[in-house]
Amino acid sequence: MDRFLPCLARRLPPFALLVLAAVLAAPAQAADERALADDGDRLAAADGAPDVPLPAQPAPARFLQDSEVNEDILLPPARPQDDDPDRTWSRDYFGVAVGVISVPRYNGADDNRILPGFYVRGRVSGYSFSTRGTNLQVNLIRQRSGRRLDWKFGPLVNLRSDRSGRVKDDQVDALGKRKLAVEAGFSAGVSYTGVLTSKYDQIGARVVALKDISGRHGSWVVSPTVEYGTPISKRAFIGLSASVNIYGKGFGRYYYDIDPAGSAASGLPVYDAAGRKTTVGKYQIGLAGAYALSGDLRKGLALIGGLQYGRMASRFARSPIVSIAGDRDQWIAGGGVAYQF
Repeated sequence: MDRFLPCLARRLPPFALLVLAAVLAAPAQAADERALADDGDRLAAADGAPDVPLPAQPAPARFLQDSEVNEDILLPPARPQDDDPDRTWSRDYFGVAVGVISVPRYNGADDNRILPGFYVRGRVSGYSFSTRGTNLQVNLIRQRSGRRLDWKFGPLVNLRSDRSGRVKDDQVDALGKRKLAVEAGFSAGVSYTGVLTSKYDQIGARVVALKDISGRHGSWVVSPTVEYGTPISKRAFIGLSASVNIYGKGFGRYYYDIDPAGSAASGLPVYDAAGRKTTVGKYQIGLAGAYALSGDLRKGLALIGGLQYGRMASRFARSPIVSIAGDRDQWIAGGGVAYQF
């Protein structure tokens, strides 16, 4: 146990609600939300260091967007051999998680839908990668074995399909579908092991920045996240996270403003405030945990689960899509099974 906890703390990201990824059969979509996923930010087990859930997002018509949803679920990556103090780079691993997740029908909706989720993560020669919903990211900073301070930086690509299909709300559907957006950007962060409750807990901070490169909303999203996690025992882990999503003007205009034609078709009032300026559109807090069926969080089977509360804010919250047809309060919950080898 004395050797297990330090190793687990180094390999297990403090927390991470890792995304129950999107339905494989439906058209592609993406990310914040939260499939199985922080900035989640959501329990994701560490890639040698706490890997924070990427900001994620709510589920569009058929997918869960990781970039705005931080409901990540823990997926421990370390193996027993990582106890070897002479190893330079964190050991290679591969992990997968499957389960179900309940997400809003769109970001700001007043009801949820149940989606199946799938998540993959791995590390090769110290370089880690992960899929969260329709989001793919790679960490270009190699993970060193036994290091307490870990930096992360790398590119990510995201497909955003919010409202790209029917959301089963007559007024919102009458506004018309939104086209699939392709976003590219980066994720950067740092985590530190042994801070508050013991030598084995972890605290981390990260930021995810995405820019539309497909000409859909023509704008950007930035999501800073802070998170904390700790192994409770050899079998159990718990994590907390808090994040905020900041949107550019074009994003608000494309997804939350309503022009006269849209107003006439839907019966919702004309609204143009969401696209006037950069907006803090959503706050999120999350709780996630894992319990190893194999008896060791670093390998084998584990039960995973997470709960996230989000609150639509400012100009987005005042949009009729949210204030009339939807709800400011957004809940996401998920659970499943993870396996790592």
